[in-house]
Amino acid sequence: MARKITREDLGWNDRLATSFAPHAERGWTPARLLRDNKISYGCLAFGERDFDELDCVLSGKVYHEAATDADLPAVGDWVALDLTAAEAVIRARLPRLTCFSRKASGESVQEQVLVANADMVMVITEPGEDFSLRRLERYLALIQRSGAKPAVVLNKADLHPESVCHAAAEQIRALHAETVILITSAVEGFGLKELRRCFRKGVTVALIGSSGVGKSAIVNEILGEEWQEVGEVNEVTGKGRHTTTARELILLPKGGMLVDNPGIKEVQMWTDECTLRESFADISALTDHCRFRDCKHGSDTGCALRTALASGELDPARFEGFLRLEDEIAELKRKQKKRRMTIERIRKRDHKIKARNREDRLDVERDRLNPHFARGYGHILPDDPGSGGPSTDGPSRSGDRSRVARRISRTKPGPR
Repeated sequence: MARKITREDLGWNDRLATSFAPHAERGWTPARLLRDNKISYGCLAFGERDFDELDCVLSGKVYHEAATDADLPAVGDWVALDLTAAEAVIRARLPRLTCFSRKASGESVQEQVLVANADMVMVITEPGEDFSLRRLERYLALIQRSGAKPAVVLNKADLHPESVCHAAAEQIRALHAETVILITSAVEGFGLKELRRCFRKGVTVALIGSSGVGKSAIVNEILGEEWQEVGEVNEVTGKGRHTTTARELILLPKGGMLVDNPGIKEVQMWTDECTLRESFADISALTDHCRFRDCKHGSDTGCALRTALASGELDPARFEGFLRLEDEIAELKRKQKKRRMTIERIRKRDHKIKARNREDRLDVERDRLNPHFARGYGHILPDDPGSGGPSTDGPSRSGDRSRVARRISRTKPGPR
């Protein structure tokens, strides 16, 4: 007999209920997005007594009101669904409790939301070739910004000595003491019991990591079936092959949810200086002892970081990672500012194209400032000789009307 699924099983709580209250008054239905099909979404919609898995589409209002792509619904989002039309329509997206995102790959300066409303983000790696503290620093900084709880799984423990696995775990613990660290082997079943404890009723766990570290194998072990195809690592390059091609929220048989993401090739930062300082609290504490407040941590006199490096108190690799992330965030801010300036120039250019001569520009500006003018009420035409309106400075003939006045006469409402 199939287990009855409730909203609470999918993470519904009082905070979401309060946000949804205005939409409930309009007869809309709460739903959680399971997958993004590019032109539609898959979701679980909840009625008063039952639920249904549906395909739904995005309303034009939600699409056009989104300032960026990151404001559009993503996998894990709760939405308000209108079921009265021929097809289910997303009318609103509820405020996110957490949001795990990165900078979109390539030259883009846009935010890419990987999963919304995840309670835990679990980084899958292994103690061998894929292990990189610098990459984990980036992951942990993004997870900290998202509001979710961080976890790291060192998979494929059967391929490495126990001492190597524990040494890797200690290095991660030194980076972030609050991170949950698990050592597992999906092939031999080692550590999976502790891993399953993270998946509880109402808890959403997102799995991320490089290709070939065993994410799909872990998903299959948690679900107890061959849900995902399992691929081998290329023996020549040491790189994994993609077996997960799209992110999807999966309901677990014994409660809880997981979001399986495709392998991530690059972890580009989408965060701010505040989160960076929190992620590197040890370095931030040292900067307080620098002689100058605007110390560049280079050749400046009295630099506390350089002193800590010389004494061995600070790991040179961690310091270089901090500087790279700081430079990357500064470059992202510069590109975002440039993009805003470009958008503003385009907006101004489009405004000029609408009215190339003086009379039409005045006409457009009056329409913008006075809505009654646009509706054709000639009695509000200003007595400004320069604007083409009626003037009292000299004689005028009844047939002498300006271009603006002629336009008003054409648009003025006739008798009803």
